[in-house]
Amino acid sequence: MSPTTTYANYNPFARMYNEYWGPKSCKNKLPVLEKLVLHHLPKDASILDLCCGTGQLVQQLLSRGYQVTGLDTSEEMLHYAHQNAPDAKFILEDARLFQQPLTYHAVVSTSVGLNHMMSLEELKSVFKNVYAALLDNGCFLFDLNLEGKFQSYGTESVLTEGDVQDEYAWACRESYIPEEKISPIAITIFHLVEANWQRSDITWLLKAYSKSEIQSALEAVGFSEVIIYDRDGNLATASSNSYAFFMGRKRLNG
Repeated sequence: MSPTTTYANYNPFARMYNEYWGPKSCKNKLPVLEKLVLHHLPKDASILDLCCGTGQLVQQLLSRGYQVTGLDTSEEMLHYAHQNAPDAKFILEDARLFQQPLTYHAVVSTSVGLNHMMSLEELKSVFKNVYAALLDNGCFLFDLNLEGKFQSYGTESVLTEGDVQDEYAWACRESYIPEEKISPIAITIFHLVEANWQRSDITWLLKAYSKSEIQSALEAVGFSEVIIYDRDGNLATASSNSYAFFMGRKRLNG
């Protein structure tokens, strides 16, 4: 993946993401954000939603009185985000390249978007950008699917998710390449256009990481107090290897 990649493959899926994955992710992740981050912020804190997708979480944060900026690399995703959260600020940018001054009390990324980073170096680029944008003692919370999640798919493509609506239908198939620690995701979409069904096929690549790799990368960039949580916001067990939230804090005078 080159630094100029803009994830154009997201655009055909933007409508479906807006109606299915975006609301689902927001509903599932917001309680964890409230537990781990929001309860510890000033009432009018500035928050960056990194890989914000179609903006459902941004709107929920705005409704709680926070100053919220959403960043995503898909123009079509942000088209929906502007509709869902018209009072928010949005930035069209690659997470590996964005540069913001010391602005935010917290940065969050809760749609496993950082699994799209294909190497630890790319992840560190994101972490450095986040670190630079955080105020001292600011926190960074994000989630990732881990190796165990991808290993469960096996090497043959398996149907993992889908949805059928009056005007579109889609299905998601996933597999795993263990020697490369890469999971190809193939999404097939049928959508109704002027009484004709049209098919679109999209393929993404996701990278599998271990908890120790992520913790080391965060600490190498400068984050302290790195803590790993499970999907409910409780401390992760040593054996958990499917999914995790990671939280790090910018050092004082960092």
